[in-house]
Amino acid sequence: MCCIKRVLLKLSGESLSNGLLFIDKSTLFRTVSEISSVVLNNRVELAIVIGAGNIWRGTGKFIERVTADKMGMLATVMNALALNDILIKSGLKSKIFSANDVTGFVEKFSREKAIKQLEQKKIVIFAGGTGNPFFTTDTAAALRAVEIKADVLLKATQIDGVYNLDPKKNKNAVKFASLTFQEALDRCLKVMDAEAFSLCMRMNIPIIVFDFYKDGNLKKILNGEKIGTTVGGLGDANEKFFFNVRRSNEKNCK
Repeated sequence: MCCIKRVLLKLSGESLSNGLLFIDKSTLFRTVSEISSVVLNNRVELAIVIGAGNIWRGTGKFIERVTADKMGMLATVMNALALNDILIKSGLKSKIFSANDVTGFVEKFSREKAIKQLEQKKIVIFAGGTGNPFFTTDTAAALRAVEIKADVLLKATQIDGVYNLDPKKNKNAVKFASLTFQEALDRCLKVMDAEAFSLCMRMNIPIIVFDFYKDGNLKKILNGEKIGTTVGGLGDANEKFFFNVRRSNEKNCK
């Protein structure tokens, strides 16, 4: 990659909720602030896939799976509407596309229209998952990243990268700075769900797993700093990725 121009950011419902089962004002505004920091200079074309764990969580325990997944997809639309509203109030241009028809609320997804909006420097929010049950928002993020030809997929989490063990349970867990797709597979590391990971691997879209909840991390990544864990490419994927980002910034690529 000679120039990081188009980015797919995968956000969980927690990025709007602070662990609550609803949308939290301060958390939502913080997320918008982080997004604003990377798009106000019009250098990056940003697309977002939003999850809905904050609204959906627990439903699947007593409602049939297909129905619960449909409810979850609708919940992502609700989160998208909230995010879109605050982005616009913050002076940014934003557009929502849903995988399914939600007439009167948001427009149905069109690859061509989404790319056109990105080229016009609008933030594009993808809601509704893939439009089908049994697929996570990880898979939706990978699918949309492929469809819009994103240069990189950023997975926003509460952990600062990919570890060999669960760092919340094991103090001796070791974080990886970078991994090839094959190394992640060989080590049985859970970077994203299997369908999402496989799609990124086949289409050679790098994945960066990073701590979204540390202020400034999103901007640092897109400025070429080594944040989180980069998965993808050959050899030292992390070094190659950030070298290309820094070179792009220096050349002020258009």
